[in-house]
Amino acid sequence: MDSILIVTTTLPTMEAAKLLAKQLIDERLAACVQIQEGVQSIYRWDGKVCNDTEVLLSAKTATTQWKGIEAFIKAHHPYQLPEIIALKPAEYSQAYGRWVNEETKP
Repeated sequence: MDSILIVTTTLPTMEAAKLLAKQLIDERLAACVQIQEGVQSIYRWDGKVCNDTEVLLSAKTATTQWKGIEAFIKAHHPYQLPEIIALKPAEYSQAYGRWVNEETKP
């Protein structure tokens, strides 16, 4: 069984997050996507400090899907430079891992 990743990105609106989440599920690039509204992001962009409210998207996928999910997010994301971070959990339920792997098979 392949290990799993949690891939995160932020989006400007709930509508954009829901659309991307559905596309990731439809393309079998993610088994589950969670969306959290109201994330406050403070960052520097083009020499200015920005303070924005964003929506956090967390997608559970198999490690073999990393290149595909990264490319898909880049191609469908509204930001010029989207945050795309993959975290590899050290421990997780093996039954959950099997499910994620099954749901992300092409």
